[in-house]
Amino acid sequence: MARHPRITFIGAGSTVFMKNIVGDVLQRPSLSNAMIALMDINPQRLEESAIVVNKLIATLGVKAKAETYSDQKKALAGADFVVVAFQIGGYEPCTVTDFEVPKKYGLRQTIADTLGVGGIMRGLRTVPHLWKICEDMLAVCPEAIMLQYVNPMAINTWAISEKYPEIKQVGLCHSVQGTAMELAHDLDIPYEEIRYRSAGINHMAFYLRFEHRQPDGSYRNLYPDLVRAYREGRAPKPGWNPRCPNKVRYEMLTRLGYFVTESSEHFAEYTPYFIKDGRPDLIEKFGIPLDEYPKRCIEQIERWKGQAEAYRSADRIEVEQSKEYASSIMNSVWTGEPSVIYGNVRNNGCITSLPNNCAAEVPCLVDASGIQPTYIGELPPQLTALIRTNINVQELTVQALMTENREHIYHAAMMDPHTAAELDLDQIWSLVDELLAAHGDWLPAWARGSAKVRAA
Repeated sequence: MARHPRITFIGAGSTVFMKNIVGDVLQRPSLSNAMIALMDINPQRLEESAIVVNKLIATLGVKAKAETYSDQKKALAGADFVVVAFQIGGYEPCTVTDFEVPKKYGLRQTIADTLGVGGIMRGLRTVPHLWKICEDMLAVCPEAIMLQYVNPMAINTWAISEKYPEIKQVGLCHSVQGTAMELAHDLDIPYEEIRYRSAGINHMAFYLRFEHRQPDGSYRNLYPDLVRAYREGRAPKPGWNPRCPNKVRYEMLTRLGYFVTESSEHFAEYTPYFIKDGRPDLIEKFGIPLDEYPKRCIEQIERWKGQAEAYRSADRIEVEQSKEYASSIMNSVWTGEPSVIYGNVRNNGCITSLPNNCAAEVPCLVDASGIQPTYIGELPPQLTALIRTNINVQELTVQALMTENREHIYHAAMMDPHTAAELDLDQIWSLVDELLAAHGDWLPAWARGSAKVRAA
């Protein structure tokens, strides 16, 4: 009898995200009889997720089954695929701390989940939990593939590959395909007619090619059209969030010659150019949404209350295909039918101008042999230089975690482009002290407390 795939969700209480992935999975014939193991530490959210999955199974009329677990190791036992989606410390208290403490020092942020002092703190909170999953996977499902959807993506992926190199893992984000869709919309071109190739690191990858297929089968470079549309005020078009016009990335396109894959609100805080003390004109000109992430968190929490009730009372839950890569990866590994995704993996020479051990985001071939990154070569030098400024922060955060050397937390903050543009060294040290103290037990024991006395 054919074996059914076993798909484990760690952090299954992220119900909306989990619903999208499970909906995608169950619509694929090769996966429609999967055993879906849901694990979360919040019993109420776990129960809500189980209700949603069982209604999806009923709506689609498939033979999949769902089980719930509060024990991580039991949920992982025998898994073929492990989907990880959680936020350690949640909106309250940890995200609030990541925003409010820096604000006292005049350091303002937009999203603070990937880089900067917010991203560093989130990495310190998150990586130990990911390592624990790796440990359990090696014990009960050593051949499983981890599909990791947690931020800070690059720090997480790098830290897993350093400590548990034998774990098969990929960090997944929808920014590459999502931004390509936005740009196609800005140019009024059907997304299906676009061809692109992107590479870099998570949230700072660039489209090395962005082209439109012509009637004769040839391809036309769309970069001149994007620049012209920006200069003439036709792009960016309004997006899903009126607080977040996409101007930062278009401006950077005119300076670098390439378009970056993650949103303008993110990119504004990965660089030192846009959020500056005493420069409200820049905030105004580029429409930079300060404190955007906390606003989204509050809106999501509010929205979920009504959504949870609707799911609970609904007879059917209709499902559309999402733009996430998870089901595509599972289908390719399970059936051998090849696909191409953009994944975050250990660089290993894929991008020759970036460090071998960093987490690179590159096109990957997926088939029965697993996830196979493709060779890119050297990036344009201006892109390499900008990406390295972010890699410096990631590398020092991973070093802090690997060596349990608290000094490297300060070094990581000191190297962050936005933090360094706003604060002096004493302020940075004091801010990190205060953040570590405020996070307390959310951090690993070695990271808590105050800094060592610095040599005079």
